[in-house]
Amino acid sequence: MTGPAAPPLPPIISVDDHVVEPPELWTSRLPRRLANRGPRVVRERGVLTLAENGAWAPGPDGDWADIWYYDDLVKPISRMSVAVGLGELGWGTVTFDEMRPGAWRQSDRLADMDANHVEASVCFPNTLPRFCGQTFAERPDKELALLCVRAYNDWMVEEWCAGPGAGRLIPLTIVPLWDPALAAEEIRRCAAKGSHAITFPENPDALGFPSIHTGAWDPVFQACLETVTTVCMHIGSSSRMPRTSMDAPFIVSSTLAFQNCMGSVLDFVFSGVLHRFPGLTLAYSEGQVGWLPYLLERADKLWTQRSGNSFGSNGVVLDRPPSAYVRAQVFGCIFDDETGLALRDRIGMSQICFETDFPHADGTFPRSRQVATDICAAAGLDAEETYALLRGNAITAFGLGRFGITA
Repeated sequence: MTGPAAPPLPPIISVDDHVVEPPELWTSRLPRRLANRGPRVVRERGVLTLAENGAWAPGPDGDWADIWYYDDLVKPISRMSVAVGLGELGWGTVTFDEMRPGAWRQSDRLADMDANHVEASVCFPNTLPRFCGQTFAERPDKELALLCVRAYNDWMVEEWCAGPGAGRLIPLTIVPLWDPALAAEEIRRCAAKGSHAITFPENPDALGFPSIHTGAWDPVFQACLETVTTVCMHIGSSSRMPRTSMDAPFIVSSTLAFQNCMGSVLDFVFSGVLHRFPGLTLAYSEGQVGWLPYLLERADKLWTQRSGNSFGSNGVVLDRPPSAYVRAQVFGCIFDDETGLALRDRIGMSQICFETDFPHADGTFPRSRQVATDICAAAGLDAEETYALLRGNAITAFGLGRFGITA
């Protein structure tokens, strides 16, 4: 006898992929007077050292690499950020000629999505801007930085997500993090152009900006509320990863990466942001969800014990348990989380989305259909739960009905 057949696998909507910014993105959009200062790609020989998080040393005997130059910034394109198709992973650089075309060319990406059982994809920035545009926030010339942010967003909406990509590549734009009022303005500008998702740091304080607890970001969240824009936070978007000691190997930080999500969720709950903006939607990428049940258990118990005070000098009194806010407004994302799916009833099956992380080292291309099949079967998901994980929850989290994706 054989067991019941596995439910048919619906086409995947991946809520966390990446696009490698094409070399002409900024040179084709910035004013000509800024051609020698704005982001541009130079191909040269050199060596990528381990110092300073990957410093580039040009030299005639080194390997060929494509390097982003932007004012005083020199940033090689890392192999790990475009790992698909490059064979054995390792420390080093890459050129556009070497990387898989689907990493940065729309037509090739759509073909790769077809081959990977993926219907639609939300693409984070990748190499030059970093995961939420931190690069532009760090540059001293904020006039140029703002032009760069707007150029990226215009390219995202008008090129990457347009034409054949419309309804399949879902716009995700960045904001000028150094000025919440400007950020709110950019959210409204991009929403008018068709983008209803932004990428935001999981912890602005780690980047030297006001924390979530200060209220400084309320104009951003108000703009998101008004435009029905989802706030997306990728692991590492605060440019900081958990570590146990300075000499611990990178695998320790990689294993503990979910801790960034844990801290961020608590900040949004106990700052009162989710309380003040009840329609705001948060989406966490690459953080998995297996940690969430205990986090909510612990937070709810402390809320019950201490709900009569303000949790400290800049805390707030919440009228509902922390878990109620999270289950109503926060979506998690998995690609490898048996524990999270086993505990789905405690998390809320309606709050878990799926990702393929193309073209990163952890990505599941070209095996995403099999990976999704295996994890759904291992967790015993029925057809309704499988649909929710692989596409239904993403439709809700990102309001994909506006792009024609309703089922």
